[in-house]
Amino acid sequence: MRTYLALVWLLFSSNLVAQPVFNSIFPPEEYAARRAKLMAQIGDSVAILQGTTERPGEQPLRQSNQFFYLCGVIEPRALLVLDGKTKRATLYLFSGAGGIERRERMFGSALKPGDLAVKATGLDAVLAREEFAKAVEAFAREGRTLYTPFRAEVLGNASASDAAAHDKATKDDPWDGRPSREEAFLQKLKALGPSVNVQNLDPLLDAMRAFKSPREIALIREATRITGLAIMEAMRAARPGLYEYELQAPAEYVFKKYGAQGAAYFALIATGQNTLYSHYHFNTAKLQDGDMVQFDYAPDYKYYVSDVTRVFPANGKFTPRQREFYTIYLRLYQALLTSIKVHTAPRDIIKEAVVKMDAIMAAFKFNDAKIKEAATRFVERYRTSRANSLGHTIGLEVHDVRLPTETLEPGQLFTIEPAMTIPDEHLGIRLEDVILMTETGYENMSAFVPVEIAAIEKLMTEPGLSERGAKTKK
Repeated sequence: MRTYLALVWLLFSSNLVAQPVFNSIFPPEEYAARRAKLMAQIGDSVAILQGTTERPGEQPLRQSNQFFYLCGVIEPRALLVLDGKTKRATLYLFSGAGGIERRERMFGSALKPGDLAVKATGLDAVLAREEFAKAVEAFAREGRTLYTPFRAEVLGNASASDAAAHDKATKDDPWDGRPSREEAFLQKLKALGPSVNVQNLDPLLDAMRAFKSPREIALIREATRITGLAIMEAMRAARPGLYEYELQAPAEYVFKKYGAQGAAYFALIATGQNTLYSHYHFNTAKLQDGDMVQFDYAPDYKYYVSDVTRVFPANGKFTPRQREFYTIYLRLYQALLTSIKVHTAPRDIIKEAVVKMDAIMAAFKFNDAKIKEAATRFVERYRTSRANSLGHTIGLEVHDVRLPTETLEPGQLFTIEPAMTIPDEHLGIRLEDVILMTETGYENMSAFVPVEIAAIEKLMTEPGLSERGAKTKK
């Protein structure tokens, strides 16, 4: 009897710690709505997507973004088939070496073919991967057009442009030359028959991803809240003598404290002359008294990201010159921010912003010729710009899919991050905020993170994490 009770407890306790077989980031109906919208666009054609592979070594699995967007399944080497004719969605799961049984034994759970997986995911069928060949061969015999992503998969800490550039460099390398995984899959599909027609699925998915649903917006809002709290902890911690990486530490504590699965991109923490570089990430320089710090770092929260940047003095107090440089930049930045309007083309927003910038420049009292020159270049860059963009989109990626519309429309998210520089001194300033377009205008999701000098200096007088921890121990 004692042995029986011990076995019962062992089974019960293992169920307590095991992970669910399907994530709860979105309910199944969210993914189902996306699949239905896509199938309506492809007509009688078939969409086929590969999930990512298992990770080499002891690394957590993060699904590729296009695959995750349509089903939310985080299993390696899975295949998703959406039949536009029957409106059925079928998932094929890999069960070979390192497959379902091993993952379940090692990690505590794995999604398995069958009715339980169908119920959990909301898909129409979940089958073994061995069944995929028969299905795709049948589609080829029927002469069905096949849609699949042509672009390299995007995992964590990356955007589509990064993945594409990496694959191109690999293919062009005379001592490498490997095709991408997507190219290899594409060739496999084309080999099914001489008349097989394979089309690029990415443009259809990108157009859908450009408009965020209320649930997606909620996740990005939370990612932005975490980002802001992390930046404020870095501000509290900053002081001369610390290294840039020591400001990264409290930010990552905040990321983990609030459930982020990792970072959205490498930490861009630049002090002193490193502020000139837009993507400086070595984080090894020491903060000097009189330096400015540029802090740009955000989490990967349930597959969605944010991207916020703030600038602050290493010692907590702006010098008179820093105050002048920062103030004129901030006022010009706010001229752009306050010109944003819904249903309006970015090029028209820029024109309105330049009018405001001219008024700001005329009224501002400059004491430093180099700062005036930097501000003048900043304004002229906008005056002569022909771009129809204010910054970059965010979503599943930190540089997310392009906006498909000429005007800014509700449900679109992007950041603005213009830089003002004094090149011969190797100095730069760059703020960044997350903008959500709404029916009536826009919302600055990161507005709670201080940008005014008085608010920054006040925040930097507060004790940081390490100081608060030390007081708690006493």
